Amino acid sequence: MKLFITRIVLALRRFQQWLVAQVMFGFLNFLKLFPADGAMRFADWMTRQIGKRLKRHKLMLYNLRRAFPEKSEAELEEIALESWGNMGRLAAEYVFLDQLFDFDPESDKPGRVEVSGIPIFLELRDNPRPFIVFTGHTGNFELLPVAGNAFGLSVTVLFRPPNNPYIAQKVFDFRSGRMGKLVPSHAGSSFALARQLEAGQGVGVLVDQKFSRGLKTTFFGLDTKTNPLLPKLVRQFNCEVYPARCIRLPGNRYRLEIEPKMEMPRDEKGNLDLPATAQMMNDKVESWVREYPAQWLWYHDRWDIKRSVSL
Repeated sequence: MKLFITRIVLALRRFQQWLVAQVMFGFLNFLKLFPADGAMRFADWMTRQIGKRLKRHKLMLYNLRRAFPEKSEAELEEIALESWGNMGRLAAEYVFLDQLFDFDPESDKPGRVEVSGIPIFLELRDNPRPFIVFTGHTGNFELLPVAGNAFGLSVTVLFRPPNNPYIAQKVFDFRSGRMGKLVPSHAGSSFALARQLEAGQGVGVLVDQKFSRGLKTTFFGLDTKTNPLLPKLVRQFNCEVYPARCIRLPGNRYRLEIEPKMEMPRDEKGNLDLPATAQMMNDKVESWVREYPAQWLWYHDRWDIKRSVSL
């Protein structure tokens, strides 16, 4: 009897996931009926209207109050609404990504996408070696591996699949055709990334996700845990590390930036300091978020708040 009930529950869960996926796919197909700019503006407006009515909106405001205690409630509310709009734009941009990424390294004409740090891209391409590029959930972070592909860089990207398996498969199929090699985040992902670095290639990692068993660090002065994977890979392969980000510009334009390599912190014996490395990367992402706070995904429970606070 228990086995029968378990099967029924699992079947209902799969049906619910399938239904949610169909609603999302229907919405994305609906957006295809509009020009790219109109679809992005509509998605921005719609997610603002829906987002402010969700429970996650309270979590966003709670995060913002702790990160920016000096800001007024009106300022924090505006940042939260813009952050919802950013998420809507992300969804719409998936539909039009091939059309949006118009950057041509060989062209002098400005397009929708501009790139800062081109000499770094070219130097990494022309002098192959193991390296790591890290970023955070800022702007349209999905454009960064697309840019790497455009410059001919061999970069393996670590990504966290959505919990919904139907959506996860669609996302993987879409990304794999545009972003080079992909490694889903799971128990064996560290070995896959290590193999790429061992082969003298690059990897890309998002570093601003919650990791309950991670290194003790701070983010906006608040205690949090950070995934030790990237610092451990740096220690193992002594590879270079480059920060990169996407910035949304007015008029549905984007600037992709790759910064010079970072000098890694070491202890008195010359060994890589893992906690200090994780903290340095947190500090870099924090500086980006402080500059453009509405372009970060504040609905993430980065500080594991829900375990200690009833919202």
